[in-house]
Amino acid sequence: MLRKVSFIKLLAFPARNALFITLACVSIGLLEQGAFAQEAPDALLESYCESCHNLEDFSGGVAFDLMDINNLSQDQEVWETAINKLRGRLMPPGGADQPPQADVDAAIRYLEHAIDTEVHERHIGNVPIQRLNRTEFATIVSDLIGVTVDPAQILPSEIEVEGFENIANALGASPTFLEQYISATRQVATQAIGNPIPKFASVFHELPNQNRGTFNGGNSMARNHIDGFPLGTRGGMRFTHFFPADGEYRFNVLDIDAGLYPRGMETAATMVILVDGNEVNRVEIGGPEDLAIATRDGVAGGDVILAKIAGIPAEVKVGSHEVMVTFIERSWAASNNATGNGRVLGMPIIGLGVEVEGPFNPAGLSMSDSRKKILVCQPREAAEERACAEQIARNLATRAFRRPVGDEDLEWLMPFYEVGRAEEGGFDTGIIELTTAILSSPDFLYRSMRIIEDSPRQLNDLEIATRLSFMLWSQGPDAELIALAANGRLSDAEVVAGQVKRMLADPRANALIENFALAWLNLDELDQVQPVDRSFSDNMRTNFETEIRLFLASVLLDDRPVHELLTADWTFVNDSLAEQYDIDGVYGSQFRRIKLDNEARHGLLGKGATLMRTSYGDRTSPVLRGAWILDRIMGTPPAPPPPNVEVDLTIREGEKPTTLRARLEKHRENPTCMACHGSIDPPGLALENFDVTGRWRDVDLQADAPIDSTTVLTSGKFIDGPVEMRAHLLSREDQLPMTITRRLMMYALNREIEYFDMPYVREIVKLAAEENYTFTSIITALVNHDVFRMQGPEEHASQPSKNSALREVASTATRN
Repeated sequence: MLRKVSFIKLLAFPARNALFITLACVSIGLLEQGAFAQEAPDALLESYCESCHNLEDFSGGVAFDLMDINNLSQDQEVWETAINKLRGRLMPPGGADQPPQADVDAAIRYLEHAIDTEVHERHIGNVPIQRLNRTEFATIVSDLIGVTVDPAQILPSEIEVEGFENIANALGASPTFLEQYISATRQVATQAIGNPIPKFASVFHELPNQNRGTFNGGNSMARNHIDGFPLGTRGGMRFTHFFPADGEYRFNVLDIDAGLYPRGMETAATMVILVDGNEVNRVEIGGPEDLAIATRDGVAGGDVILAKIAGIPAEVKVGSHEVMVTFIERSWAASNNATGNGRVLGMPIIGLGVEVEGPFNPAGLSMSDSRKKILVCQPREAAEERACAEQIARNLATRAFRRPVGDEDLEWLMPFYEVGRAEEGGFDTGIIELTTAILSSPDFLYRSMRIIEDSPRQLNDLEIATRLSFMLWSQGPDAELIALAANGRLSDAEVVAGQVKRMLADPRANALIENFALAWLNLDELDQVQPVDRSFSDNMRTNFETEIRLFLASVLLDDRPVHELLTADWTFVNDSLAEQYDIDGVYGSQFRRIKLDNEARHGLLGKGATLMRTSYGDRTSPVLRGAWILDRIMGTPPAPPPPNVEVDLTIREGEKPTTLRARLEKHRENPTCMACHGSIDPPGLALENFDVTGRWRDVDLQADAPIDSTTVLTSGKFIDGPVEMRAHLLSREDQLPMTITRRLMMYALNREIEYFDMPYVREIVKLAAEENYTFTSIITALVNHDVFRMQGPEEHASQPSKNSALREVASTATRN
């Protein structure tokens, strides 16, 4: 009442006191968002909603005519859904009468403010016991014991929930999974220690698709320098190989373009083999003599050439090492072929891949980086082995279990060491078995938080440290974070804020790009789209992947405002990607940051990864692009299509080709289709100047008609192209930060976000607004919020809403 009386008195002041009035309003909090919340939007509901959402029609299972808009807590779930539909302008449906945007904005403000202030019984969601997903397993193994593995090669795929693979309820553990998991732990333990009794093996590493091609007119990766390879080299391949012991290994290159027409032999070249960047051998191949052999003797001649690049020896130490096989670059102007007019014609290239055999004459196990991480001591005699093994077990288990390890843990761990120690390999075999046991333990595989049956509880500092580190690094906490947790320092918001900044500056924070940002944006599987355009190659797909990773990191990890994901006037390109984007003056295969002069290319809407992922292989898709904008950017996903409904926009044989826009307009003539596509299609049509692979176009070549990228949104707003679409997406300042916060909360808490979480989302967004919505400010506000720092009871049983009761009544009436 005091505030109302004070404000009424202020209104009586002369106009010249407007500044004083404003300052006074701020001082009493009246200018906070929602403080001037308008009256309940009864008129909007009555005019635009209740004609369908009433007890009689009961569309969507909602009856607004029986709901009390002055008591939103009774039906909070329904009202949160309504807020989301209004923010995305998904309701009223396309083709229906639409309320003015000002009325929609007022309704959103009222509903959000009322829920955030009226709902006094706040709920905290529950996270059940959670298994490590395969990406987290690989990340932790790399940090813990120094072994790099491809998780997709050793563990089964995970179930995705809204793109994320770390949602606890979806991470089961079937007998088949456990069998593969135990096998994977033994594999990485052996790679870390080495094999004291190594077996001879032959392993083939296939040449990646993007490295394939013929020297003349084929894939440029076969004849040009590859980014990341030593300067002065061209073509080739690289791979990681596990060498089980010190000794001699032999490399066999299985094809070098010396077949029926041995074009690769026309010019002499030097092939080099490097292990961890150090040259271990080189072979001269090609030139007049080899060309004569291959040409004169046919298949037998080809075998002679291949024999020159088979059995290439090299001494290699135990461990996983990066192997490169490449060619020393030479002048393209000087040719060995007198008929070539001084121009280089063919050069050797790697055709199929490289086979590694060995070890020959194994020479034991030297101290590799992986062994150093595990072997914190080394016994000098047999009497010291048990004590050393216990020291290794305590150190490794403490880091693996993310908690201090006691004597009771050693009691069940050490028998595994003893079993291995009794085998032929002795101490090293015992440590392999011990490492396998630690990585197979539920204490390593699972993250769990103690549950109080009836009420939420505060997480302890170790639990907070674990949740924070898995959120930012996809692995357990480091020594500094554990030390702070052990001393009870993580209840201090300033300490936590400092740790967030430290951890985001660490290279391990790149896990946020790989596992959060790309998954949120659905840009982590670009190989799902296979463009039919013959000019598109796997190299360009790799370029798209590199660009989007570098771009996301430049905004999120450099602590920029998250709005710059849409507005950034910079990107990262190499020469071929610059050509794809019609950008001049970029030379070389190395990626570099450039300023974008073309505003249509700014931010995510102009990136090749976004544009290709939201297309089909043979055409663009305003439907996919519109749905992507609504879901991934605005956070207001459209309803899924009805079952057995397909949008067939194929041009029939004999029909005159028309633009995709014209075909969609014909599809929307059906009112049923218009209800959804009236909201989905318009945002996507604004991007129609971009083709499947992100190139700009002004003409639809198939229809021989100009591209029309104008569109009208369900709100009635006219949009012309990607620049105006971007401006519209930014017109509501909190929309993108709210989308990011909701997705990040889901990723961090490892559970789906429920309606009762939305007030927390809005609180975090308001706190981040004070720091211009930087990514760090969103993370800091989240990790210092109760929703992050508490664990809810095992089951959240909310009070049944009025609509829930109505659904039961309607269901019963239908059955009767």
